[in-house]
Amino acid sequence: MYKNIFDTHAHYTDSAFDEDRDSLLEKLPECGIKYVTLASSCIEDTIANAELAEKYDYIYAAAGVHPEYADCCPYDYLETVSSTISAHKKEMAVGEIGLDYHYEGYDRDKQIKIFEEQLDLAKQLGLPVIVHSRDAVEDTMNILKKHRPRGVVHCFSGSAETAAEVIKLGMYIGFTGVLTFKNAKKAIKALENVPLDRLLLETDCPYMSPVPFRGQRCDSSMIAYTAEKAAEVKGIAVQELIDITCRNGMEFYGIN
Repeated sequence: MYKNIFDTHAHYTDSAFDEDRDSLLEKLPECGIKYVTLASSCIEDTIANAELAEKYDYIYAAAGVHPEYADCCPYDYLETVSSTISAHKKEMAVGEIGLDYHYEGYDRDKQIKIFEEQLDLAKQLGLPVIVHSRDAVEDTMNILKKHRPRGVVHCFSGSAETAAEVIKLGMYIGFTGVLTFKNAKKAIKALENVPLDRLLLETDCPYMSPVPFRGQRCDSSMIAYTAEKAAEVKGIAVQELIDITCRNGMEFYGIN
């Protein structure tokens, strides 16, 4: 069994875990999980994540509003995000924030406005950001080049060229179970070009379950399969890659 695993992006407040959340979270350290960071989607999620992080020693949290919630974001959301971070010492980042143009009907200008506001907040608070980008590469990269945050582009699905641009900005790149999919050529090509000291592993659970669990609910214990594929691509031992990405995650989130 592997040890020292850092799942740098998870969603354990999701309703998919309502029936067995606590029993699962109590067992994860026995599966080699050293740390987990909870990413937030909306204001309610931000508050719930902060409370869950206080309950478990190995869990940390981020606060922020996902682009899919931009249209229904309360006017005082920034104040709530900021106050939640101030009130909880285990709040380590602003996120997940960014742009998502996959579905029609969302206000792209509102997404951009909220993305930039949260980038400014993170800079004011001295925190890194967790960036979500889906079908919005050009706008995302233009905004990141403008603000130049400390951050990670999570669940990376872009090209090797985009990965190189992200790395040039000094940011990290997070990979999920997508690496294990049969059609993962693009992600694997991108991974080949990511230096080991800029690499993070994540599940994005309950989503993105790696093969052989594709289609099932994902949890942090499954990150081992992603690590195995990543280690194969990078040509190093699996535990070595896990140790490196754990150190990267600790540095990124400021965990001592």
